[in-house]
Amino acid sequence: MISLLLFGSFIALLAVSVPVAISLGLASAVALLYSGKVSSSYIAQGLVTSIDSFPLMAVPFFILAGDLMGQGGLSRRLLNVANVFFGRYTGGLAIIAVVTCLFFAAISGSGPATVAAIGGLLLPAMVKEGYDKGYSVGLIASAGSIGIIIPPSIPMIIYAVSANVSITQMFLAGVVPGFLIGLALILVAYLKARKEKYVGNTERFSAAQKWQAIWDAKWALLVPVIILGGIYGGVFTPTEAAAIGVIYGFVVGLFIHKELKLRDLYKVIAESALTSATVIVIVGTATIFGRVLAIERIPFMIADYIVSLTDNPILILLLINVLLMFVGMFMETLAAIIILVPILLPVVVAVGVDPVHFGIVMIVNLAVGMVTPPVGVNLFVGARVGETTLEKASVGAIPFILIMIVVLLVITYIPAISLFPLKLMGY
Repeated sequence: MISLLLFGSFIALLAVSVPVAISLGLASAVALLYSGKVSSSYIAQGLVTSIDSFPLMAVPFFILAGDLMGQGGLSRRLLNVANVFFGRYTGGLAIIAVVTCLFFAAISGSGPATVAAIGGLLLPAMVKEGYDKGYSVGLIASAGSIGIIIPPSIPMIIYAVSANVSITQMFLAGVVPGFLIGLALILVAYLKARKEKYVGNTERFSAAQKWQAIWDAKWALLVPVIILGGIYGGVFTPTEAAAIGVIYGFVVGLFIHKELKLRDLYKVIAESALTSATVIVIVGTATIFGRVLAIERIPFMIADYIVSLTDNPILILLLINVLLMFVGMFMETLAAIIILVPILLPVVVAVGVDPVHFGIVMIVNLAVGMVTPPVGVNLFVGARVGETTLEKASVGAIPFILIMIVVLLVITYIPAISLFPLKLMGY
């Protein structure tokens, strides 16, 4: 009865457009008050203890670092580098979009932030060159989802905290899958460009011009080297790396590129604070929701049920992939991670799946969910930036969603793709 009350009230609240974070909190409160197993103060205590985490502090720092670097001109310089190397090929602007998203993902750690930053710069140019607007938005929304797979990734931090695994190991495991998805998107973009005759620009850049573009973008290109190199080299923790990223973005934007103005700081910090607050509230209420599940032993019952159906790891992972893809269509990424990790992790561990590998499978699944309606957040951001409808953006994203699903299945059933960098680094 309590399980029905918990999920029923949560679904009912979502159906009447109550925000996900509030729906999670209210549904948890209703279930706890009905059960009477714990006092009402448990909710308040849980909200505080769930966010009292040193690794979790990396989230607001990475959000602020990404905003500072986007405002400070780093994303525009990354775009210039991609243009001089890939702009002249068939579908050059589409390839530039994917490559720039790959680089910016290693700065922002966020899918929507990547779509907003790169889409705002590139979508007008793509439309001007004759690209279909819905297709262009679908491409950038899909490429932006790499922002949660390429490290540093905010959902990876949340998964690592929820699953009690190393953030550094999660970051390492995300490198190859992220680039694999990027290459797959480039392949589809190239084939689509050949079919639709989306030609590249006719300008050929000399070696000197290419070097100049790289030199101009050197501070942006150094960001992944400093942040990820420091983490993997054991120089600092992911949380410390996020704080260093904030200082780096501030200094480069304000004093080196001089595109970040003091008058802009309030707006940048305010927007980052709002985004961070949204994330933290979701983390808090989703954690309470997860604890209610644990009190009622729902994860263990679901795990027993799935294992009773089959003990074949291939079939179990396939079932979980289908479930995660469905959930990703309707639920916000961070909430899905915090709710589903306690339910699904015991199942996959029982059949011998590595928790880090499963984390990558889960995050790639939810990355696909960011570009699938009705709650595809990247599509919403892209449609707003590109001034088009969600329907057109959704249709434009279809070929990219399909290739991402293919890559997802490859990543799921070949664990070495995710785990090889860990073995290389001695983990």
